[in-house]
Amino acid sequence: MRSSLPGAGAVASATALVVVVAGAWFGYRQLVQPACSGQIQLTVAASPELAPAVQAAAAGWVADGAAVGGTCIAVDVSAAESVDVAAAVASKHGVQLSGVGQASGTAVTPDVWVPDSSTWLLRLKAAGATAFAPGNGRSIARSPIVVAVPEPVASSRLGWPEKKLTWSDLLRQVSSSKPLRAGIVEPTQDAAGLSGLLSLTTAASAAGGDAAQEATTGALRALATGRSALREDLLARFPRSSDPTAIASGLGAAVLSEEDVMAYNERKPPIPLAALYLEPSPMPLNYPYAVLPGVEPAKQSAARLLFEVLTTPGFRDRLAERSLRGPDGNWGEGFTAPRGASSSAGGAGGAPAPGGNGAGGLDPMAVERAVSSWSIATQSGRMLCVIDVSGSMKQPVPSANNATRAQVTVAAASRGLNLFDDSWSIGLWTFSTRLVGARDYRELVPINPLSSNRARLGQGLATIRPSNGDTGLYDTTLAAYQAVQDDWEPGRVNSVVLFTDGKNEDDDGISQQKLLAELKRIADPERPVQVVIIGIGADVSKAELESITKVTGGGSFVTEDPTKIGDIFLKAIALRPNAPR
Repeated sequence: MRSSLPGAGAVASATALVVVVAGAWFGYRQLVQPACSGQIQLTVAASPELAPAVQAAAAGWVADGAAVGGTCIAVDVSAAESVDVAAAVASKHGVQLSGVGQASGTAVTPDVWVPDSSTWLLRLKAAGATAFAPGNGRSIARSPIVVAVPEPVASSRLGWPEKKLTWSDLLRQVSSSKPLRAGIVEPTQDAAGLSGLLSLTTAASAAGGDAAQEATTGALRALATGRSALREDLLARFPRSSDPTAIASGLGAAVLSEEDVMAYNERKPPIPLAALYLEPSPMPLNYPYAVLPGVEPAKQSAARLLFEVLTTPGFRDRLAERSLRGPDGNWGEGFTAPRGASSSAGGAGGAPAPGGNGAGGLDPMAVERAVSSWSIATQSGRMLCVIDVSGSMKQPVPSANNATRAQVTVAAASRGLNLFDDSWSIGLWTFSTRLVGARDYRELVPINPLSSNRARLGQGLATIRPSNGDTGLYDTTLAAYQAVQDDWEPGRVNSVVLFTDGKNEDDDGISQQKLLAELKRIADPERPVQVVIIGIGADVSKAELESITKVTGGGSFVTEDPTKIGDIFLKAIALRPNAPR
């Protein structure tokens, strides 16, 4: 039967030709490559700027007869944003990363993941993914972190290219009376942004004491005003005209990767970007090759062979075509280095990350602290802080110069208070048993905006002293939840953050079963209240706390060392209900 579609005969002929050629090629391949049976399908997800180089290398390897144990290997390489894969991996391991959100319903974890930075692996472990132990993890590429500045601004204001700048210099520029307009891609979702944030907050903390806290908060808020969710949006804010007004009103500086700057300048913009390599060198993007847990042995073998392909001199040249360096900081043929760059494992732009090839020498708590502080400084919320004042809170803490548990808790809350801007609304309760007649809790400061409430909160914290009572955890938790729910505000995270050092010890109060049933009954998906409980010391029951937060949402955090609650407090407050990506 003749087809009625125009050109169908030509299409059929072309298809037949493809089949013949493909068949001839298949026969040729059978002659030139070792015989193999079956197929191992290896899936690889790589950061988008790296994926083309990995794809090309893998295709060449497969064409040359890639096989393991007599079985052919096929490699499927996909370009995937690191934050998207991180969300999928986090979901698979039952944890959440601050600021990342939930994985989409279609997200699938690959066999091999090559994110842009080892900090993603570090954050997953720090979030509690105890079973997350990826294989290999060694770097296959590198891109230094730079501060991108329009060339006219870099030369006139910063003395580029002659002057060598530090992160302290940048901090002064963004905090001056005529601040340099700085920007950053959301650090909770972007490894380059996180690296820059770590460097800038480290520079700010060098002042020490209260000055360090003030400088850190100032730096966070200066960056927050210029943040973007997407890298392309940030780049679009750089001046597009040599007109002085356009330059003055455009973005003046942004933390990016060297590859970002090179790719931007390749487009021949009216105002090129200078790449400033600040000292001390921040942790670069180091593209770790991570074989994810649960991959079957045959795929693990295939992944090991592919890794060898991705560490050859030829692959370094492929990286150079993508404006990327080799893992040691040196570059291959065809790499056009920005002015001021150095092709070496040390020096400008090439210094290895702490711990060598990755983030191995980076303190996980430093990363968590930076991420949490950023989340607090850049988001608004409504929170009721509830502090245990039962008799056990009098217990001294040897690692804190024998300050009591209550004093350590109050100090952590006071420091955290400085991070919140005036848009936050915060209140303060204490609890034990029978604090006010038969009631277990006392309101010290009602929930109000910090613009009018900050001094009262400071005064309220200063009055906290432990009682001689026990721990009325259940009655207090229910009352606090109801109080926040009653005056719930849309568009903000409404939460209870409760500190305790013991289990519920209130014989006259409600039972655990009654508490959980009541929380389920009054929960309103349209008016969610998040409960975060911070347990201090060995007498806390993590199972008891988790039974509550599983109903309310939020999370429970337990530490036997009360001196750690400052960092835990930041992490806890930074929790946000995760929307799907």
